[in-house]
Amino acid sequence: MNKSIFLILAALGSCLMGCSSAKHRFKVAATPLPHAQMLEFIRPDLKAKGIDMEVIIVEDYNIPNRALAGHEVDANFFQHIPFMKEQIKQFGYKIESLTKVELEPMGIYSKKIHALDKLPNKAKIAVPNDPTNEARALALLAAHGLIQMKDPQNLQATVIDIAKNPKNIQFLEVDAAMLPRSLEDVDAAVINTNYALAANLSPLKDALALEGKDSPYANIIAIRIGDEKRPEIEELKAAMTSEKMKEFILKQYQGAVIPAF
Repeated sequence: MNKSIFLILAALGSCLMGCSSAKHRFKVAATPLPHAQMLEFIRPDLKAKGIDMEVIIVEDYNIPNRALAGHEVDANFFQHIPFMKEQIKQFGYKIESLTKVELEPMGIYSKKIHALDKLPNKAKIAVPNDPTNEARALALLAAHGLIQMKDPQNLQATVIDIAKNPKNIQFLEVDAAMLPRSLEDVDAAVINTNYALAANLSPLKDALALEGKDSPYANIIAIRIGDEKRPEIEELKAAMTSEKMKEFILKQYQGAVIPAF
């Protein structure tokens, strides 16, 4: 096992025995921005109701669902439904969506060009290498006429499913968290908003193109099947879909993150 993944999993499980006895204490795994930030925003409201929420920050997309299914955390907040369905298909996780919370429009970024029509022939473009996010990135490129997909509805598409590539673009499949760093070495990269924000990229100012508001990739809070009636889970859902949270999203992210409830 990769050493860094082992250390994160160890941290997730370190207080499991000690934490499980508290009736209203629970853990939520989340990627840093905007997910953990949003959870931290409503933590005082939960605390006032006697609910102690611990936010476990993770960077690797493969960890949160594994930790949730393994009872190392009680919920996670980092993914959209197509990604969760693919992980359920691959690993048999007994998890489900609690609620949609927000949409982070995926964007195309570059440090070498200032408009997509300036993209050179045989340009190098980095895309996420994880399930569904690669298809999502390719769909965005297709929407702007850079490529054409064999099946635009295929949510598991990869570069081998490209039907037409008139600019002979060279694709690099990169771990999603590493995409901002790849900008120095490629002509453009298609980056998830949470990683763009963490790298101080502004989706509204820096992206050459963004997904439209009709994107199906709203981010959700995931829980184990059957846990939806737990008091702390019900309170988490209420807080994360409240008018207060909606106002926070609109003010904090200025359109880079959009309420989905």
